[in-house]
Amino acid sequence: MRLKKLLRKNIEPRCTYCAHGSPLADGERIACRKRGVVNGTDHCRSFRYDPLRRTPPKPAVLRGHFTDADFSLGDTDEE
Repeated sequence: MRLKKLLRKNIEPRCTYCAHGSPLADGERIACRKRGVVNGTDHCRSFRYDPLRRTPPKPAVLRGHFTDADFSLGDTDEE
């Protein structure tokens, strides 16, 4: 299901994950083959989505203290 989210057709265009751009060292600007140096949030009509340029969101952190019993499905008494 996650793969479908990455490959969907209605992606909001951004130069950050365009096939024509390469990130610069500052991390905010993009060197575009079509328009030169642009901001990463910009886009143009030459936008071509490259799913490999997207960075996945960071995984969620479990907050609190959990034991092994919290993650078991049944009785812990095995005979």
